[in-house]
Formats: sequence, structure tokens, C-alpha cells
Amino acid sequence: MNEEELVEYFRAQMRKDPDMASAVAAIRTLLEFLKRDKGETILGLRESLTWATDCLTGEDSSVAVSSGGELFLRFISLTSLEHQDLSRCKKVMEERGELFVEKISMSRAKVAKLCHTFIKDGAKILTHSYSRVVLRVLEKAAAEKKRFSVYVTESQPDSAGRQMAEALRKLNVPVTVVLDAAVGYVLEKVDLVIVGAEGVVESGGVINKIGTYQMAVCSKAHNKPFYVVAESFKFVRLYPLNQQDVPDKFKYKANTLKTVQNLSEEHPMIDYTPPSLITLLFTDLGVLTPSAVSDELIKLYL
Repeated sequence: MNEEELVEYFRAQMRKDPDMASAVAAIRTLLEFLKRDKGETILGLRESLTWATDCLTGEDSSVAVSSGGELFLRFISLTSLEHQDLSRCKKVMEERGELFVEKISMSRAKVAKLCHTFIKDGAKILTHSYSRVVLRVLEKAAAEKKRFSVYVTESQPDSAGRQMAEALRKLNVPVTVVLDAAVGYVLEKVDLVIVGAEGVVESGGVINKIGTYQMAVCSKAHNKPFYVVAESFKFVRLYPLNQQDVPDKFKYKANTLKTVQNLSEEHPMIDYTPPSLITLLFTDLGVLTPSAVSDELIKLYL
């Protein structure tokens, strides 16, 4: 597969299932790339997969695509040295790739099962932007016949919160869209905050849509629980201490990075929320405190 075919396959995956996370689409694309690769050595195969991951992050600059690709490569190459024969080795890598895709496709349901129990009957919930995982959690809570209402931020610059509100209305959940600037005003009315994440970093902090950090700060000030829901393929080997530490390649959209020379005039699409502001993280690995994330990250990457 050349770069054009690779990117087109990735786009086709996204078109086929709009509900699919971009990281899952990237991992499916990498699996297809692995099956079609004509490499003659294991080293060559791994280099090709690394190149393919770089191509995909050039198409979609989200943290999850980067971490998902790295974890996929890590997972399939664990067994690569156990077999002398290349074709046998490649077959095992493909089998492990299929297993990895199967495993991550169940992540969202696991997160929803863990988190919905924290939503009590009559709860008022604040969420930010559009998150498929948050939507799955609220869907599960609604299916369990819980009555709750949701405030969702408009989430500029792309107004993704309106998409979230529309999805919640289809579930017959009472929803109110609020301005990003109204987070502090609304927080005294709500019982808990649930947000998604584009990436979970080593410290237990999260990288997510711009505006998440201010929501966490306000939640802390109002003494409201701030919950993060995220799949484990979003665990990324980064250790930012502040907003400036987050690499530019994650802060801006891929086409912005390609076309804009002076990024200081562009609005970042994500921000970093430190672990001190997070109450709990709900993942497919279990319910974690921010301090437990580093242990899980070590297990994932070892």
C-alpha cells in the first residue's frame, strides 16, 4: 500500500462507520497494511508499520491515532521473535492484530458498564463537546431507566456540543446547550461532570478538546466530581507539566499543520488537564485514580 491507498482506506473506514473512533479506524488500516505488506524481514515490516502510522498521523493529528498506532505495533510485535520463519511470524502478527482490533472494539461497552453506576436517578450532568464514549455511558444509563438531565457546552470553534445535544435528544434525554463561557455559572446546578479524552498521559492527566481544563478548574472550585471516560488505546507516553509541554502536532488539526506557517495565530484544538483536577478515570482496564494510570501504562507498553 502506498501513502495514497493507505489514507484512502482510513477515510473509507471513517465513512463506513461514523461512530468509529479515528484511532480504531487507524488500527484497522494498519492491520490491512500488515496483511498486504511484501516486506522480507521483520525489521523491514516494523519500519513499514512505523511509516504507515506516521502517514496516518499526518492525516489525523489526534493523540489517539498516535497512541493507538504505537500500541498496535507493540502488541503485534511481542511474538515476532519467537518464530524463525518469516511467513509464520507474519501470520502470528496478523492473528494478534485481529485480536487487538477485537479487544478495542469492546472497550466502549466496558467503560459504559463501569461508569453508568455513578449516575444516580435525578442527576444533573455537565459534559463537554462531543464524545462517543460519554454518549455510550449516558445511553447505558438511559437504558437502565435512570432519569437524568444533561448540560452540554457548545464547544467552539466547531460547535461539536450541538451534535452531542442532538444525539442525546434522540435518546429522549433532557439536554441544554450552554455557552463555553457559562461553565462556571452552570456548575452550581450540576451534580457531576463527565468528559471524554483524546489522550491519557503518564501522570494521569488528560488531553482533550479545548475547554476541558477550565471545566476541571471550575469543578474543583465548586467541589463537584470530575470524571473522565476513555479507552485504554488512548494511553499515551507523554508527560506534559503544562499546556506548553503538549506537542504542536497534537494541538492543531493536520491540515492546519500543513498549511499554516505561524501557529501562534491559530487556536489550539486541545488542552491539558492535570491529574490533580480529576476525580476518577473510567477505562476498559477498570476504574482508576489518576495516580494508577502510570502503572497501567507500564503494563501496556512493556
